[in-house]
Amino acid sequence: MDERDAGLRARLVDVGVELVEAEGVQALTLREIARRAGVSHGAPRRHFPTHVALLSAIARRGFAELAAEAGRAVGRGGEDAGEGVGAEGPLDARTQLRGLSRAYLDFAVTHRGMFELMFRHDLLESDQLGLRETSLPLFDVLVGLVAEARPASGPGARVVAGALWANLHGIAQLWGWGSLRLATGAEDVDALLDAALEAHLGPEGA
Repeated sequence: MDERDAGLRARLVDVGVELVEAEGVQALTLREIARRAGVSHGAPRRHFPTHVALLSAIARRGFAELAAEAGRAVGRGGEDAGEGVGAEGPLDARTQLRGLSRAYLDFAVTHRGMFELMFRHDLLESDQLGLRETSLPLFDVLVGLVAEARPASGPGARVVAGALWANLHGIAQLWGWGSLRLATGAEDVDALLDAALEAHLGPEGA
């Protein structure tokens, strides 16, 4: 792929990211992305032979941004950095887990279209562009923190992490729709987040 082709490929993904953030998943047609990129409607096919391939490239950008935000939230500054460190020294696993969870919820609220796209089953199932290899390491970070933060007895850390993730995902969607605010009267997600962590990890300090 020459420089011009690489530039067009990146431009198509850039336009797709802008479009999903502004108008949601339903706006991500090949024709509309091509129109906004200023190319013919057939041009994206040279770089993305299927619609799923292009959507996967856009979703990959979302996972990269979420991973960066998650890394900052747990005080690691990057996936290759060491143990989470805060202003007063190393952060315990539960504190890191809360930071990671809050980053996930914040990302879902501020990037609603991208968040919806990233977890579409057809994209993950197709594994276009190694999308599972991009998304699963985030879950593995969650598993590791859960393993450190919870008692050794009971279900395995991977199962508990899966249940917590499902809980967070549900909070994110219902909060975005306004349902949780209406049902609970909560002004923000902090109380819901703390309740989810206690439900899955047990009381803090126990």
